[in-house]
Order: sequence, then C-alpha cells, then structure tokens
Amino acid sequence: MVHLAHGLPPGDLRRAAYALFEALPYLPPGSVLLAVVDPGVGTGRRAVAAWGERLYVGPDNGLFTLAWLLDPPQRAFLLKTLSPPRPEGINPLPGWQPGGHTFHGRDLFAPAAAHLALGLPPEGLGPEVPVEDLVRLPLKLSPGPTGEVLTFDRFGNAITTLLSAPLGGWVEVAGKRLRVLRTFGEAREGEALAYLGSAGLLEIAVNRGSAREALSLREGMPVRLL
Repeated sequence: MVHLAHGLPPGDLRRAAYALFEALPYLPPGSVLLAVVDPGVGTGRRAVAAWGERLYVGPDNGLFTLAWLLDPPQRAFLLKTLSPPRPEGINPLPGWQPGGHTFHGRDLFAPAAAHLALGLPPEGLGPEVPVEDLVRLPLKLSPGPTGEVLTFDRFGNAITTLLSAPLGGWVEVAGKRLRVLRTFGEAREGEALAYLGSAGLLEIAVNRGSAREALSLREGMPVRLL
C-alpha cells in the first residue's frame, strides 16, 4: 500500500488530478488507485470504478482526468451493490447508527477498492457505463505554444499544461516574459523563471519565493511560449 497524498487543498480537483498524474508512471499495471476529493459527496454525482492498465476508484467528478491521459479507461462500472460496513460495538445513544451521507471515502470507495484488490470481478460492483460518459475536467496538455496555469504546489510554484519549452527560450505569463532555465539556482534570488518540472510539465517559479504571490498568478491564467 502506497500513500500518495493527503494534505491537498480541500476540494481542489485540479491539484488532486495533478497529484495522480505525477504519481501514475511509478505505479505498476494492475495497481488499484483509490482517490477521494469529493465536494459533491452525498449528491447525485456518480461513484465509479474504471479500468485501464490500472484500476481507478473514486467519485465521477473529473478527479482522474489527467491520469486517464496516460492510461485511458477501457471499462467503467457504477458502485451500486456494495453496502456500507456497519462496525460492531455498543451504540452510545438510543437509536444511534454509524454511517451517513458525507463519508463515501470510508463507506463506499475504500471497501470497493479493497474488494477489487482481492479479486472481485468488476461486474460485482454494479452496472457498466460507457467510458465516454465519465466526467473529465476541461484540461488539455499540449506542447504549445499556448497553455494555462494548471495548479500550484505548496511552494507557490505554478504548474502549467505545457509539455515542453526550449532551454534558454522565453515564456509569457501575467504580462511578463520569463527565461526558461534548467533550475532555480540559475536565476537570481527573487527572480522569476520558467523550467521543466519533475512531472514533465513547464513550471513557473521565483527563486527563494512564491511565483503565485509575486506574479499574482491564478489557475486558468494563459501561458504562452515565445
């Protein structure tokens, strides 16, 4: 069992989608990915399990958008037939029953992922649904020349949707031109730069600072290779 992340910004689907994209190449085929960032828990949003080279369990809200660019799903099923577990023990209040409608990570997704890891066939989860109907975020990765700010890491570095940038070239974001360098230390302290990040996406940073704050960046802001 590998714990990928837990301290992501609450309800931030773009940041969570990037975390899955970043980790996916290191997870072997056959891995079961349980991912729960679920601001719509308890509503009409669907609960799904999808199959590519790996198995994905979570809410159908776009969370797996970037992971599925690397590992497109071939089949998908709704989680319908599993009942929430009822822990044994003493009920401390008259009429009290454990469980509810706001913790599907515990009550639905985790049991489904465990059953799949133990060999449950997908048909045992619920009815099959077309993979083209699965929800995806409006995100596209491209080699350029244009893209957008996808999300931010905890240092304030901006991860973009651009897949390439020539070393020594230039990038424009928020009305500013930034040089594409190899690493942070090639810029002066406090200077903004662009570089190819560890996940293969172009990133914007400030050496010893936060690009998000220094450049007033936000998600969805246009980024352009010059």
